[in-house]
Amino acid sequence: MTILDVNSGSSMRRFGALPPLPVIFGFSADMQAMRQRLEKIASANVPLMIQGESGTGKNLLAELVHKLSPWAAGSFVRVNCAAIPGTLLESELFGYEKGAFTGAVDTKPGRVEMARSGTLFMDEISEVEPNIQSKLLHLLQDGQYSRIGAQEDRKLEARVICSTNRVLEDEIKAGKFRQDLFYRINVMSIQVPPLRQRAADIGVLTNYFLEVYNEKYGRQAKSLSAQTLERMDRYHWPGNIRELENLIRRYVIVGTEDVICTELNENRRMVNSIDIPLGSSIRLKEVTRKAVRELERKIILRMLDSNQWNRKHVAHALNISYRALLYKIREVGLPSRRARTGRPDLSADSD
Repeated sequence: MTILDVNSGSSMRRFGALPPLPVIFGFSADMQAMRQRLEKIASANVPLMIQGESGTGKNLLAELVHKLSPWAAGSFVRVNCAAIPGTLLESELFGYEKGAFTGAVDTKPGRVEMARSGTLFMDEISEVEPNIQSKLLHLLQDGQYSRIGAQEDRKLEARVICSTNRVLEDEIKAGKFRQDLFYRINVMSIQVPPLRQRAADIGVLTNYFLEVYNEKYGRQAKSLSAQTLERMDRYHWPGNIRELENLIRRYVIVGTEDVICTELNENRRMVNSIDIPLGSSIRLKEVTRKAVRELERKIILRMLDSNQWNRKHVAHALNISYRALLYKIREVGLPSRRARTGRPDLSADSD
């Protein structure tokens, strides 16, 4: 199968399917080069590392590699390493036997086993705790694993793809990530460029999200004006494609371009307020990561306030899992609950 076969004839993404290739790769030189590299990598049964900032589409590219691979008929199993606590990640990955621990009332296969004859995608691999990193090293090095409480070993029969928004070389230097594991998962790699480096693709992405959310919400939001598109081209996009998608979704719901212009202005002021030591050398990725974290904090806090801190509602509104929201709340330094003296606790997650 060649890369041109994927979703041929499809004009837009149906939920659960991939977007058409012109939307995924756009027209920028960096993305076209990555497209050629990805096509060559897809057919090789070797571990693949996808690196890039949050919101650049790493998950989508991992799924595309799966669909282009000889294992496309198998399952694509995603593990969000950032959203699963370290104490649970081992059992989620490898499964367990009945009676292996308190509460193990039945045998449960892990996600490594569920990905048999398909692809195991470990999203945000940099968040895995050291003790699990050693078990992953064993899995990739020996091609074997065992369920918790089991005596026999099982064979790894899946393609492994990992992603991260961190610079793993820095994590290794800081003692947070094993160097030997890095070499195992980084046999082949893809670096996804941020949206600010592919401004030529903003138009095609905007039109695509307009089409998708007009259909989803039954709206008829018009194409954006040239003036608004020009402002979007000049914007830094610290949240990358995810930020653009959420912005267009709000535009479709509200129906006025003011929501776009207002938010771009607010976010630009927030980015400009970041303390950058101009008198010395700086690391662009570090500054950008700080900007993204501040933007995420602002968005999550606004959504929590507007939903009376009902985190289940917020997770649904942000289109992320409940566990992922709890992780993000901790990551950006927000309290897990809002206490109200003399009033009921509105942070409870009742429906």
